[in-house]
Amino acid sequence: MTQQFVLDLPCHVHEALWTHLLADSRGRESAAFAFVRPGAGELHTAFKCVEWFPVPEAGFTSRSAVHLELTDSTRASVIKRAHLLDASIVEFHSHTGPWPASFSPSDLAGFKEFVPHVRWRLKGRPYVAIVVAGDGFDGFVWAGDDLRPKQLDAIRVDAHVLDATKLTYWNGGDDE
Repeated sequence: MTQQFVLDLPCHVHEALWTHLLADSRGRESAAFAFVRPGAGELHTAFKCVEWFPVPEAGFTSRSAVHLELTDSTRASVIKRAHLLDASIVEFHSHTGPWPASFSPSDLAGFKEFVPHVRWRLKGRPYVAIVVAGDGFDGFVWAGDDLRPKQLDAIRVDAHVLDATKLTYWNGGDDE
């Protein structure tokens, strides 16, 4: 049996996150962060949410239906907050449109640059990235020394389990 990764969210946090991520009236991507602490079981790691942060309009340098970029100060404040909470970071962003939830090629390229930096700044703590669409979500987890992410298996909302689409294949370069 392989290791499974699950994100635990209280119902009110899940509802607020999804509302924030999918409610832009102009169809632009949105972003949010959760700060989590991992708890390991024998065959799974469950990340427990301790706080979350919706990225406001001022937190973006650019934002459209197919791309978003955060300000340097937003990125720095998220990393600082994770330090203060002794927590890992879960990055959420939305994809608009009728397609199933999966990461785009530009998302994957961004992870190759950003995730190692954040993990270094957070002393090797796990990093989780989740993309949300109207029909579901997909997610990756970077944990341990492996440079390749593992699939996030599910989000547990109270007792209800939401399964990831697992549509994204990580081909971050075979040199890893």
